[in-house]
Amino acid sequence: MSEEVVLRFDDLTFEYVHKKPVLDEANFSVRRGSKITLMGQNGAGKSTIFKLITGELKPKSGKISMPAGATIGTAKQTISRDDFNLNIEEYFSKAFDVVPNNIKSSISKVLDAVNFQIPLDRKVGDLSGGQQARLLLAYSLIQNPDILLLDEPTNNLDKEGINHLLSFLIMYDKTVIVISHDADFLNCFTEGVVYLDVFTKKTELYVGDYYSVVEEIGRRVEREKMKNAQLEKRIKDRKEKVNFFANKGGKMRKLAQKLREETEDLEENKVDVRREDRTIREFEIPVQEDIVGDIIKISKVKIINNHEPVFKNVNKVLGRKDRLLISGPNGIGKSTLLRSLVGGSQEGIEVSSKIKIGYYSQDFSTLDYDQKVFDSLMEVLVDGLGEQEMRSVAAGFLITGDLMENKIGALSEGQKGLLSFARLVLMKPAILILDEPTNHINFRHIPVIAKAINEYQGAIIIISHMEEFIKEINVNDILDLSKL
Repeated sequence: MSEEVVLRFDDLTFEYVHKKPVLDEANFSVRRGSKITLMGQNGAGKSTIFKLITGELKPKSGKISMPAGATIGTAKQTISRDDFNLNIEEYFSKAFDVVPNNIKSSISKVLDAVNFQIPLDRKVGDLSGGQQARLLLAYSLIQNPDILLLDEPTNNLDKEGINHLLSFLIMYDKTVIVISHDADFLNCFTEGVVYLDVFTKKTELYVGDYYSVVEEIGRRVEREKMKNAQLEKRIKDRKEKVNFFANKGGKMRKLAQKLREETEDLEENKVDVRREDRTIREFEIPVQEDIVGDIIKISKVKIINNHEPVFKNVNKVLGRKDRLLISGPNGIGKSTLLRSLVGGSQEGIEVSSKIKIGYYSQDFSTLDYDQKVFDSLMEVLVDGLGEQEMRSVAAGFLITGDLMENKIGALSEGQKGLLSFARLVLMKPAILILDEPTNHINFRHIPVIAKAINEYQGAIIIISHMEEFIKEINVNDILDLSKL
């Protein structure tokens, strides 16, 4: 293998279920020092490729080649719930078989690289989503890897955090492979794209920045469609002639057989046109009926200042159609506030006892990972709806067939997000409490989701760092925790 190539997939096939491949003879190579994006629909196998690279999964056939001694660092999408009780030092120590004596110094260096300062005795589970995102990146760097794998690294990061990450990646001189649905972020540093086709299970390698590659794929699809349209016309003409001559007998019947064979050849030459990522169907989130008066009152909030909790007085009252944006930097306590609203556990928060809350948690804490998808959807059905209506709603979110019998823990993060939205539709809430609802979601789905949230007739409290998404929601009030 050329010294310039740091990673190569040769005819690699992988399947979780027998005879249902996720990857089928995947072929691509990555040069040392390049910045590559893995692109494909939710469930196409992007995270699977990462697990194959790290050795967590083994291919059914084919091979993966890397230079001897090459090291890999992985920043996963989320921190395992099993690690929430570890403190920062214990968490980083997991990266080593033998913990080095200078572990604290090494931790300090990687935390500085991701612009994050935190006491080493803090519990991982106490960190905000944005702080956990920085921690995941720092963890991937602590062994100074030759290949850096980043899975949705911008999730939960505020604008400052994303800009710092971009600067870091542009200056980083080693190989980086990224999975992300943030197109603008990807376009800033990507040099090439490995495209995973969820239908053919093949991979294709494109060179260029992200937007150029997306355009190139679009042009190719159009060319393939035009070629197929021309072939279809010829095939239709031949079939008509076959039917005509077949009824004439004698030599005409032989001519019909020849035309039939030529028609079969034409059909084999049709291009297997890529079925681009399917977009979820437009949907409506029904609102709980007979809701009058105040839904939520907030008179006091807890913010985090220099890693210590501080209570501040506020005056926010939400009625049926109010829309409140909670803003502020990572770590100030935004998600903690939303959890308090859902749990009703904090002084200074009053929630009407009559309302049903639709909560979208950034870490999917509302989902039971050991539960089947089917059961998770059925348990939130409002009275009057049955299994048929549930399946119809689920299909609109691309949750069909075998997925229904899967445990939630086996879904991709994007599929967990779509499942969470399907549950919101089925439960008919009086208020939506949304914590980074675009995280993990394919960018093709986001306009559909924004439209549904904007048309929702109940109250909304939302946290989101995606400015273009917030613009579509028509927020009428803002609670900026950094200005209290």
